[in-house]
Amino acid sequence: MPILVQKFGGSSMADVACIQNVARRVAASKKDSPQGLVVVVSAMGKTTDKLVGMAREIASQPHGREMDMLLATGEQVSIALLCMALHELGLKAVSMTGAQAGIITENRHNKAKIINIDTEAIQKHLAEDCIVVVAGFQGVTPDQQITTLGRGGSDTTAVALAGALDAAVCEIYTDVDGVYTTDPNVVPEAHKLAEISYEEMLELAHLGAKVLHPRSVECAKKYGTMVHVRSSFNTNEGTYVKPMKDLEIHRPVTGVTADAKQAKVAIRHVPDRPGVAAQLFGALAEKAISVDMIIQSVQENLTNDIAFTVHEDDLTQAIAITQQVAEKLGARDVVYDQDVAKVSIVGVGMIGTPGIAAEMFEALSHARINIQMISTSEIKISCVVARSEVKQAMQVIHNHFVLPEGSAAENEELALL
Repeated sequence: MPILVQKFGGSSMADVACIQNVARRVAASKKDSPQGLVVVVSAMGKTTDKLVGMAREIASQPHGREMDMLLATGEQVSIALLCMALHELGLKAVSMTGAQAGIITENRHNKAKIINIDTEAIQKHLAEDCIVVVAGFQGVTPDQQITTLGRGGSDTTAVALAGALDAAVCEIYTDVDGVYTTDPNVVPEAHKLAEISYEEMLELAHLGAKVLHPRSVECAKKYGTMVHVRSSFNTNEGTYVKPMKDLEIHRPVTGVTADAKQAKVAIRHVPDRPGVAAQLFGALAEKAISVDMIIQSVQENLTNDIAFTVHEDDLTQAIAITQQVAEKLGARDVVYDQDVAKVSIVGVGMIGTPGIAAEMFEALSHARINIQMISTSEIKISCVVARSEVKQAMQVIHNHFVLPEGSAAENEELALL
């Protein structure tokens, strides 16, 4: 059997008892991984948040290099403690920081990207039958500066190592037991998916699902690494994230997700001439403000309205920039709305299945939920609705598109494949 890579997050490593549980889980996996086992771990529980809080008590804007030096210590605590727990179980294990594991990143602090992995040191330890425990979320630049990878960094570390080591699968252990059709806390009928494509998982991750970070999914797709999302607290099968060609597609919509941290901005009665949109969105891009959905509508007297959405954290800055541009362009005014949310459906089965958008709009219409903005791609349809209605929208859409697990209709459809 090829090398196996496993990743355990902060909730799985929350305290000593959890770490000992992880060690037992790793020990059981070692028996089935004669070619080697690499384990990537995050910092314990809320350690990273505590370190960030301490830094901000000292400095309002901590230096990027020193923040990376500080935050990298969280994972180093985890790798050492897990190795100690494995030693107590009679297993050979060695801890490695990102630098020691050969994870080379770009020369950027706090949000570095991995550019190469030299697996020689890891392979040496694996050849000695050691379990290699690697600190996630961190790496080192070519000139030996410690860097961190930003949000989702440990997932990205694990998937990148799996790709570099040609592992058959990367197991991501977390506090949920897989990827669900929607948030079960909002829609009780939600059920776990047995499999999902890279493309679907990437869309869901970008749209608000928090099981996997988009960067880790992009990395898995790049290397063709299968990812198995499963629970740290039971031995059940989870959800396999795999290439689209390997899926048994039997429904147009795989999942429903929502993002309630959206805000809408509109610049009204903008002169209708070339370069207006470029000026507006170029100014936003200069301040690193990501724009999501965009709608332009024609008004009277050769003017347009341009509406767009941003993350609510960027709203204040986005309004200021849009007002500056509006004054230069001679637009009438700028308005905004914080009480909105985005609800989306995702599914590779939409490809070649006409009428999905119309069905979604009809379902929302029957529930008397007004659609404010619409955005589509080949495997995604998103609508902006009032934030107060987003949970109802999720329920209505899920009820319409996603069959209950093991339903007669689904089983009949599967039988036809």
